[in-house]
Amino acid sequence: MSATPAAAAAPAPGRNVPVATAVAVGLAVLVLGSLYLWKPLFVGVAAVAAVVAVVELVGALAPTGVRVPVPPLVLGTIATVVAAYAGGAEGLVASFALTVVVTVGWRALEGADGFVRDVTAAAFVAAYVPLLVGFGTLMAAQADGAEQVVAVIVLVTCSDTGGFFAGSRFGRHKLAPTISPKKSWEGLAGSVVLASVVGVVLLPLLLDLAWWQALLTAWALVASATVGDLGESLVKRDLGIKDMSNLLPGHGGLLDRIDALLVSIPVAWMLFTLWL
Repeated sequence: MSATPAAAAAPAPGRNVPVATAVAVGLAVLVLGSLYLWKPLFVGVAAVAAVVAVVELVGALAPTGVRVPVPPLVLGTIATVVAAYAGGAEGLVASFALTVVVTVGWRALEGADGFVRDVTAAAFVAAYVPLLVGFGTLMAAQADGAEQVVAVIVLVTCSDTGGFFAGSRFGRHKLAPTISPKKSWEGLAGSVVLASVVGVVLLPLLLDLAWWQALLTAWALVASATVGDLGESLVKRDLGIKDMSNLLPGHGGLLDRIDALLVSIPVAWMLFTLWL
C-alpha cells in the first residue's frame, strides 16, 4: 500500500532548532562570560565540561563491557585541564601521560580479564577529551587567549550553522553515508562559505591576522570540525547509540555539542602559535 500524501509530505525528524539554539546560546554565554570575567573561572568551566564529557563517554562504553576506571580518569581530567593553563605545553603533556599511567595501574588491580581492551579505551578517552580540552586552556593562558578562544568557537559555530542550513536545504550528495547519512557535500560547502566570510572579517579584527591567514584558519577549522563531527558519529554508530546522553535538550549530550570543537582546538592552537 502506498503512503498517503500527508504521510509522504511529513518531514523527517531532526534537530529542534529553537531549543538547540537556546542551549547553544546559553553555553556560549557561560563560556565567554567566564573567559572575560576571570580566566581561572573559565578553566574551571572547561574542567567541569571535560569531566561531564568523560563521564558520558565512559557511560556509553559501559554497555559493551568496557570497564574504564572513572576516579583516576576524572581526577586526571581536571589535572590535565588545569595543568595546561598553569604549566603550559609541558604541564599538558605531563599531566596527560600521568593520567594514562595511573589509570592503567588502577585497572591492573582489577585483574587481567579484558585488561588490554579497557586500558586502550581509557587511553582513548583521556586523549579524546581532557587532552584536547587542555589545548583550549593552554590557548586561554596567552595574553590574547580570550580572543583566540572566541575565534575558534565562532568559526566552529559557523561551520556547524552553515553546514546545517545548506545541507538541509540543498543537500543531495552524501559526504559519508556509512558514518553520518545527514552529512552532504552541499552542507560542507555551506560550512566553508560561512566560515570563510566570517573568518576573513573577524580574525584580522580580533587577532590582527592577514586576510590569507584568516582564510586558511577558517578552512582548517572547517576541516577539523567536520572530522570531529564524523569521528564522534563513527563512535556512536559503533556503540549503537544516537546520542552520548540526553543532558542538553536539542543536542543530546555535552560531547555531542563539543565534538567538532574538540578536534578544532589543537588545530587552532597550532596555527595561532605559528602566526601570532
